[in-house]
Amino acid sequence: MGGLLGHGTRVLLWMWAAFNVFLFGWIALTSLKSSREVFGSPLELPAGPQWSNYDSAWSVSQLGQGFFNSIVIVAAATLTTIALAAPAAYVLTRTGRRTGGPVTTFFAVGMGIPMQAVIIPVFILAQKVSLFFYGAFGWWDDRISLYAIYVAMSLPFCVFLLTGFFRTLPGEMEEAAALDGAGGLRIFTTIMLPLAQPGLITALILTAVSLWNETLLALMLIAENDRYTLPQALLGLYQTMQYTSNWGGLFAGVVIVVLPIVAVYVWLGHRIIEGMTVGAGK
Repeated sequence: MGGLLGHGTRVLLWMWAAFNVFLFGWIALTSLKSSREVFGSPLELPAGPQWSNYDSAWSVSQLGQGFFNSIVIVAAATLTTIALAAPAAYVLTRTGRRTGGPVTTFFAVGMGIPMQAVIIPVFILAQKVSLFFYGAFGWWDDRISLYAIYVAMSLPFCVFLLTGFFRTLPGEMEEAAALDGAGGLRIFTTIMLPLAQPGLITALILTAVSLWNETLLALMLIAENDRYTLPQALLGLYQTMQYTSNWGGLFAGVVIVVLPIVAVYVWLGHRIIEGMTVGAGK
């Protein structure tokens, strides 16, 4: 019975994967069609590739600027999150104090709090920070607030994930290094971090993907067009293309948003699987 259930689950997963591949392929082909072809022959190949759709999507609604903003904000927030979560997770797994377990549970609980439940306090806090810096220095960039909130909302998941991974690492090498006179910081940076590389890469990729697709906070905090993130710019592109009826350009914008994530999964998907399964296999 268990074998049949396992086989059925694999079939469903393959069907779901095939559907998503087909959907992305259809979007990519549609992005090369004229607006007439989008509605007239939605399932046929484009008569002639309309590469100008990508140029239009990139320039209209500042999609290019949004792409740059997302790259900078997501990269900075992801690297900061990993830099904070890795030592925190290591300390929580290696500390002998009773507070280690409750603090780990605290981070796990933080994963279950939806952003929609705290969006109003977060917005008010961001506005107060902005007003403070405007009053004190005459300048503030709301992208900095977005970056800080991204780090705060990503930390619970990363700490929880890396805590479970660090627990699977053997302690013999730490003990040997300690006997040789190595301090805690050196043991962490030269021994444990290289051993934890699969888990770190998994946490980095999953964090970057979740932040890349985030839209709600960006809509709440960023109002200037030149500071839009990529999902915001795509919404602006959708409104623009509705008036110009350039539906091929709209699909081109969707491809621009989705393609980096697809490329990351194709390039590093095996690392995600390795990071998620190494701990289970030990």
